[in-house]
Amino acid sequence: MRLIPSTRGGMLLRFTLAAMLVIGFAAATTAVAGLLQVRQITQYIDATPAFKASPSVVTVPDPGKPQTILLVGSDHRAHTPFRDVNTDTMMLVRMDPASSTINLLSVPRDLKVLIPEGGALVTGKLNAAYFFGGPNLLIKILEQQVFPGLKVNHVVDVGFGGFEQMINAIGCVYTDVDHRYYNNTAVTDYSSIDLQPGYQKLCGADALSFVRFRHSDSDIVRNARQQDFIRWAKSQFSQDEIINQRDRLLKIFGRNATTDHNLHTTDGLINLFDLVAFSSVHAIKQFPFPAIELPCAPAPANATAAQAAAQTPCYVTAETSAEQGVFHEFMTPTRAAPAPPAPPAPSASASASSAGGSHGPAGKGKPRAGGGGANAPGLRLDVSDGVAQAKAVGPIGIPVYYPKLIQSASNYCSSTTYVCPLEAPSPGSYPRAYLLHDRQGVAHYSYRMTLVMNPALGQYYGVQGTTWQNPPILSSPSGSKSVNGKQLLLFTNGSKLSVVAWKTSQGVYWISNTLTDDLTNSQMVAIAASLTRAGGR
Repeated sequence: MRLIPSTRGGMLLRFTLAAMLVIGFAAATTAVAGLLQVRQITQYIDATPAFKASPSVVTVPDPGKPQTILLVGSDHRAHTPFRDVNTDTMMLVRMDPASSTINLLSVPRDLKVLIPEGGALVTGKLNAAYFFGGPNLLIKILEQQVFPGLKVNHVVDVGFGGFEQMINAIGCVYTDVDHRYYNNTAVTDYSSIDLQPGYQKLCGADALSFVRFRHSDSDIVRNARQQDFIRWAKSQFSQDEIINQRDRLLKIFGRNATTDHNLHTTDGLINLFDLVAFSSVHAIKQFPFPAIELPCAPAPANATAAQAAAQTPCYVTAETSAEQGVFHEFMTPTRAAPAPPAPPAPSASASASSAGGSHGPAGKGKPRAGGGGANAPGLRLDVSDGVAQAKAVGPIGIPVYYPKLIQSASNYCSSTTYVCPLEAPSPGSYPRAYLLHDRQGVAHYSYRMTLVMNPALGQYYGVQGTTWQNPPILSSPSGSKSVNGKQLLLFTNGSKLSVVAWKTSQGVYWISNTLTDDLTNSQMVAIAASLTRAGGR
């Protein structure tokens, strides 16, 4: 089915442009839809010259066929050499008419590869390929050393400034910030950031700092953060909302994006827009790179600062079989799941289950078998710390719930115990009570409890509560499940649960998984099912 006419002169077309949102750190895709002239679009894109792609590197797709797009986030500016470029993100996007999802696969910038230099192959990081040879060398290395069989159909490089402008143009993005982010460039030489934990609206510079952050994270965690941001952005804006900003968005895209030559042609745009229009309603499916993080070589004790800086860099690598496996999954169309059968009526015993389960007096330890109808391996009972967190939140205009069960190796972040690393004193962050403003500017009482499994691996998960009854993050549940008398809303990211929520007349509450989805599905459900009101009913 074609959604755009094949005629080429001065006609209107209906399309949904996946605008390659993010970038400069993480290329992102959000929907842009409307009726626009094809030639008008090419004029917008022509604001930045196309890069010279080798015919052997970029494969022009046949009409109606699947396409793979390489999104690069960098600080590249038009008319400047790629040797002046810093690349934060490389992401593959797969759109297939036979798939019910748009597939994303981030490739670590620190991936260990061989780069041609001076007639020899030198070990280096993948992002150095872009520095030395631009998109052509990057694609060549991806196709030959990382994913044999990969054929890139289009390349889009969007700069940092374009990302900030696009985020502001669409009205910012509500983001589930997993922990306290703080850094002062003057002190650490890393990019500045100052974000509190909790669900909130991020605009321009704050959004960019969030997706680019890596001061205390790995490349893998940053990739996961970027993919989550893309998913949140895509889910928050309808086609009608984007139509009103279409000209502004396309102008921003044209000024800040460098693409292959085919996207500067009418035929190339029609071909892509047909596919994007078909895929615009599809969910985002994320595939984690099977990364193995190699330790950095320590500098000798008597090394000077310059010698220490020249030590072997930290690399990311992967088993060849694992790379091939995730690439196969990425390229495979997702078949639409059949409609699930109607759930059976709840039994009388299930209806009588207590909301939080019964685990005896407040304390710590293993949950009692059965757990009031919800339990999972790898959890422990921790009522006392949950109660302490609720007291620290204080009376804020919303009933405060805490989970009786938490992951066995995790602890609550606290501003008094400093379980979670902080760059600077941050009273009021762990836990955090605040006002969350919706799109109409109405303030809603909210709070966030943050738990950490391993801060070095970026493994933070959270407990969120708010009086905003319909925040965007809860707009499209994947399913539901009744546990402990609670009707839990389930939100999946691929096969993993990213959010499990519960709604009451006074507020909504949810458990947010770590950025890399380290909590199992059964743990997510059990933790959410154990939510208990502080101070009793």
